[in-house]
Amino acid sequence: MKRVACFLAAVAPFALAQRGGQQPSKEAPVTDVPFERILNADKQPENWLTYSGTFMSQRHSGLTQVNAANAKDLTLRWVFQSRSLEKHEVTPLVVDGVMYTVQGINDVFALDAATGKTIWSYAYKPDPDAHNCCGQETRGLAILGDKVFLAALDTTLIAINAKTGKEVWKTRVADPKDRYSMTHAPLVIKDKLIAGVAGGEFGIRGFIGAWDVNTGKEVWRFYTVPGPGEPGNETWSGDSWMHGGAPIWETGSYDPETNLTFWGTGNAGPDWNGDARKGDNLYSSSVIALDADTGKLKWHYQFSPHNEFDWDATQIPVLANINFKGQPRKVMLWANRNGMFYVLDRTNGQFLLGKPFVKVNWATGFDEKGRPIRAPGIEPTKAGTLVYPGNQGGTNWYNPSFSPRTGLFYIPAWVNSSSTYVKGEAPPEFHSGQTFSGDFPRAGASGEDMYGAIRAIDPQTGDMKWEYRQNAPSTEAGVLTTEGDLLFSGSRDGSFYALDARDGKLLWQTNLGPSIAAGPITYMVKGTQYVSIQAGAALFTFALR
Repeated sequence: MKRVACFLAAVAPFALAQRGGQQPSKEAPVTDVPFERILNADKQPENWLTYSGTFMSQRHSGLTQVNAANAKDLTLRWVFQSRSLEKHEVTPLVVDGVMYTVQGINDVFALDAATGKTIWSYAYKPDPDAHNCCGQETRGLAILGDKVFLAALDTTLIAINAKTGKEVWKTRVADPKDRYSMTHAPLVIKDKLIAGVAGGEFGIRGFIGAWDVNTGKEVWRFYTVPGPGEPGNETWSGDSWMHGGAPIWETGSYDPETNLTFWGTGNAGPDWNGDARKGDNLYSSSVIALDADTGKLKWHYQFSPHNEFDWDATQIPVLANINFKGQPRKVMLWANRNGMFYVLDRTNGQFLLGKPFVKVNWATGFDEKGRPIRAPGIEPTKAGTLVYPGNQGGTNWYNPSFSPRTGLFYIPAWVNSSSTYVKGEAPPEFHSGQTFSGDFPRAGASGEDMYGAIRAIDPQTGDMKWEYRQNAPSTEAGVLTTEGDLLFSGSRDGSFYALDARDGKLLWQTNLGPSIAAGPITYMVKGTQYVSIQAGAALFTFALR
């Protein structure tokens, strides 16, 4: 990592003084952000207005100042150092030269996006009963009008004045004593703030809701585990639906033409033993399409029926308009934790394509309706069953990217992973506030060449076009592509790099130290393009020399 160590030594005193703690509140120089502006976020690539860049969630930027020819000249410009040692997986927002980000767990900061200097900060301490299985964090924010929105860990939705950092309203939506939590960036659609709850490992009943952006009042709620009398409840035996999980980890997408919002749901509970929840267990491990105004279910597709492998379908629905097999189609692209890459028609949920993007042994294919055909004998047993991919999946929540410029879909993949799934004598019993999961999977195949990679997939065929192999055995970083033919990502060994999006050639690389478990963004301020990435407890921002 050339020059970075010296640079950090030089700026460290300033960084700690200016960026780490509470600062006197100042007013951020931003105008209101109307919904129409977010709806057309692709037309203003100088900003990053939603968690995934636009409602299509492609994580693709139209900026070209930094490109394949000059990426080698990227250099560190500033660092925002958090004072929290909690897990950081945040993707910032950028609006008119102001960056909004989160210091773990739930402190919100407005920064000068060109210098990293703090403009204002808002501190929120979640309820001490709030707890999440996999790290106390939030992954981002939403913005609309003059408000920034936070979904806090303890399921408190908070509206903050985007200019001053003052709290406007807050609403508690579930009880953290029952291990409900929120970890993702909310999504704003029209006059509603949409978010869902996590906590599937503790036997919650998952839901997605919409709240009025001006008052915090709930407008609608959709339960991802249907109760008696609701369509899909028949796919749960007995009263297993009461603690069926199907949580929400990641931010959804939105299609204004159909007014549908799309969300991926987590695994059914208990995770690794489905004996007490016989049936397909809708709408777990699925993508659901909801009417954004009413929350009414319009269609669903279940990736892993009766999932006992912990393959949460919590990935982000990536929307694209492409020519698919000679016909224009409005599609959804999805690389699932179960190791399969999918193409669906996003208007009606029709299955168009399914193909493994990593090693898979649990399914032999799909039937004519797109239901996976299970391979014989691949299920948890008392003796243990070796399954590909493993418990962490072929990918996980890490953000993918689609580039309209190359036509390729880019997946942060965990290649050749496997686990041995075991099943105890009896399914676990539910106890409020306690883990509700079953027997934890054991190690997989020994001697397997397991590694993290970026894989470029052709949506027309599901075939891999190229692969960039990382040094780390697994990956957690998201992917960003640009019109400058670049792909940015990182890995668990602290490596942050730029590839040529056309062929995967390494163009630039540095090491930031801590593991990278977030998605990079790019934006422009006063004619300079910046690239930012969270690594550990610090946010690093680069630009050309």
